[in-house]
Amino acid sequence: MRRGYSNRNGGKELKLFFSRRVIVVALLGSVAGQAIARAPLTSLRPLPRGAQRVTAPAPAPAAESLILKAKLSGKVGYVVADARTGAVLEERNQGLALPPASVTKAVTALYALDRLGPGFRFRTRLVADGTVSNGRLRGNLILVGGGDPTLDTDALGDMARQLKAAGVREVTGKFLVYGGVLPTIPSIDPGQPVHVSYNPAVSGLNLNYNRVHFEWKRQSGNYALKLDARARRYSPQVAIAKMRVVDRSLPVYTYASKSRHDEWTVARGALGNAGSRWLPVRKPGLYAAEVFQNLARAHGVSVPRAKVMTRPPLGTTLVEHKSAPLRDILRAMMKFSTNLTAEVVGVMASNIKGGSVKTLKSSANKMTAWARKSLGMRTAKFVDHSGLGGASRVSATDMVTALRMAAKSNNIRGIFKDIPMRNDKGDIVENHPVKVRAKTGTLNFVSALAGYASAADGRELVFAIFTADVQRRNQIKRSDGDVPEGTRAWRARSRRLQIQLLDRWGRTYAV
Repeated sequence: MRRGYSNRNGGKELKLFFSRRVIVVALLGSVAGQAIARAPLTSLRPLPRGAQRVTAPAPAPAAESLILKAKLSGKVGYVVADARTGAVLEERNQGLALPPASVTKAVTALYALDRLGPGFRFRTRLVADGTVSNGRLRGNLILVGGGDPTLDTDALGDMARQLKAAGVREVTGKFLVYGGVLPTIPSIDPGQPVHVSYNPAVSGLNLNYNRVHFEWKRQSGNYALKLDARARRYSPQVAIAKMRVVDRSLPVYTYASKSRHDEWTVARGALGNAGSRWLPVRKPGLYAAEVFQNLARAHGVSVPRAKVMTRPPLGTTLVEHKSAPLRDILRAMMKFSTNLTAEVVGVMASNIKGGSVKTLKSSANKMTAWARKSLGMRTAKFVDHSGLGGASRVSATDMVTALRMAAKSNNIRGIFKDIPMRNDKGDIVENHPVKVRAKTGTLNFVSALAGYASAADGRELVFAIFTADVQRRNQIKRSDGDVPEGTRAWRARSRRLQIQLLDRWGRTYAV
């Protein structure tokens, strides 16, 4: 989108459990750097003639050695526990509150499921406040948003077709747009670079995750530019976003808000021959209205230029589009880590029972209070629902407590995505005995992973791993761009450490 070590195995003394029929082998401790003497790991009894000696798998490396090898600046905090009993198996800085990044979305999903219910659906409607006769709507047509974070151009195209099927060919009154079911917020995190598409506006009427597609191609020494509302079946060009190429090297993009459009400039030196990217939309209501107007005209329905409506509309619903059930929306949110979805479902959950939050922070405060009361997250503090804001804080203990409680009350594990185990080169290890379903979280100099794992013998574990160099993150300037120097290497080391810890736990804590 932008503290000492404690081990329940005694630190330097690690207990290895292989099965109920194999004795526990104690490692003989030694000072750091010396070789560790081990008891034999294979049977000393004579083998039958022709039998082959089988060597036990190598013991998992100690957690401290993995952390030292990672050379990760900042702090590392984690907890792994038995999912059934809650017994903590291993921990480090377990109470240290660190930025959870997109792991926040796991809490948001639980919050939304509790407040809205798994079958909740968002509704987008076309409402008429007049009558239809002889193909004419004698009155106003209102596009009414219900907050749907998954609404796309194809869905609006289908609504335009259904409007024609309902007998409307022309609107004689006004075309109005209403998104007041949720507050309109220009961006999720104002501290992010201005052009990143994962930081769009939030509203009660959202289209294409409030993004517009920008495409460029060099032609005769200049550039042909195109901005459209791209989907699978429809991709109408739009005027809500305007772009100019400017002779400069930096900044790559600039943004200015105009009364009816987003005004962008891009540095000529950054474009190359051709390319494309998504840009955030800051006026989501007008964006959706313009796209619908274009699609309606393409279907033979004349619709005038839109105006924003601030009061809830009255009238007859002519066309209605329903989203997928909330549980399906949340599963996609967890898989693709869509920030807009998280913010919309979070604010909707805060407002569903008579709430009136106007900002992401006030909604996040309500989620924080809920998480402390309902999930036992005693020290958690959230500033949004997506994790994009770096000021949120969660400890590994709090996260494990929440995930374990959630697993007992509903099948929350089913909405987490599979995390493949990888080797030190980053390649996926097929048929790895440790299976992981979890949520990742990434910000500059922040990397987190939390969820559920099955040990090599099927034992269910719940875990949270937080890594962050907060000081280094706080030194980032906007001029450093999307990915400041050193971020990629730091992130890669953190992810490698997370997988190594999971591999260790999956082998070490098999019953």
